[in-house]
Amino acid sequence: MSIRNSVMGLTLVAGVLWGGGAHAQYYGNDDRGYGGVIECKSSGYSYAQCPVPWRDARVARQLSDTQCRRGQNWGFDRRGFVWVDRGCAAQFVDASGGGGGGYYPGNGGPTPPPWRPDPGWNQRFSVRCESTDGQNRFCQVDVGNGGRVYLERQDSRSPCIDGQTWGWNRAGVWVTQGCRGVFTIDRRW
Repeated sequence: MSIRNSVMGLTLVAGVLWGGGAHAQYYGNDDRGYGGVIECKSSGYSYAQCPVPWRDARVARQLSDTQCRRGQNWGFDRRGFVWVDRGCAAQFVDASGGGGGGYYPGNGGPTPPPWRPDPGWNQRFSVRCESTDGQNRFCQVDVGNGGRVYLERQDSRSPCIDGQTWGWNRAGVWVTQGCRGVFTIDRRW
């Protein structure tokens, strides 16, 4: 077993534990010689994350009846996770330029154009996210590739400390240990 496969296996185990119900399966190279296929499923229409060893991902084969649409019910965050939600289930492959050569494995055709948001997508808005009873909570909102999140107002007695009791990724804001607040989403593509 190679070091890469060992690391990938450990990463998948960690991702399944963090993703709260994520179904992830690593297939190694597919029959066309691509650098691996990751299967990621949203079980029960819930949010899930699956770790990948790439800088970007694309859908190679859709497995669900629900249409998987980038930026709506699946995406890629800057920490190296594919996220799925609302029933999207698919096999994902590297989209960062390695192995694809312009060939889309899902249907044998050309690589589809990258998803781009509509004009007006880049905007600033606020969302409330609350950890009740000290539980972990993830508040989903697409922050975008170049977006940022700021704590606008703390509404809890428990402290909201960036990186400890709250944080964010491209898919949204997480809170824990009783942190409740209003967060400014500075969404940028």
